[in-house]
Amino acid sequence: MVEYEENETKKRSLEGNVAIGFFVIAFVLIVVAFSTPSWLVSDYRITGAKMDRLGLWTHCFRSLADPYDISNRRFFVGCRWIYDPFTTGYDKIRGFLVPPFMVATQFFFTLCFIAVLLGAILTLVYFLCFGPDQKMFVLLILLDAGILLVGGVSGAIAVIIFAIRANKGDWMPGHDNNFFGWSFALACIGVVACLIASTLFYTEAYVQRRKRRMLKESQARFEMEPETKGW
Repeated sequence: MVEYEENETKKRSLEGNVAIGFFVIAFVLIVVAFSTPSWLVSDYRITGAKMDRLGLWTHCFRSLADPYDISNRRFFVGCRWIYDPFTTGYDKIRGFLVPPFMVATQFFFTLCFIAVLLGAILTLVYFLCFGPDQKMFVLLILLDAGILLVGGVSGAIAVIIFAIRANKGDWMPGHDNNFFGWSFALACIGVVACLIASTLFYTEAYVQRRKRRMLKESQARFEMEPETKGW
């Protein structure tokens, strides 16, 4: 009986295996959303649209007039990194391109991105290197779950801020014809998957603690039985 319980203790639970699956989904979606410029896109059917699409770090314009150029002679066309140092006048409109709500979105989603990178390392260690019979196994799971929780909450704050403010009329032109793009959708799904993975890892830690406690109690009873019979 004790040997059977020891074998069960050495196995990962279903929650842990499912958590890995959700984490893989979250990792892929968040990394793609972080690096692609389709958080807000313009309707491709509108030929006179000034904006094409934009992401956290890249903006693509069809013909955006410099909002600070009184003579209205400077226009920005094509895709550019938001900190592009080579395009004349692009640095001067950075305040327009990155208003405070966009800075907050970048900040919180960057925290989310860093969290899933750290989570990837810990999840690989959990899956490839550590087993339930190792002393620090539960601590590893709790650390992974905590980091993913922070990442999920940060990502949720980022997508909520962006959803509330990004398509308002006081920012990008043509807001009536703009809509949230596939990068933003991936970010939302990735954040949800990250929170689910965190919850499942917490559940896995609870299951492994419970298994260890039950094994210790079983071993204690087994050690006491011969003494009781001898008495």
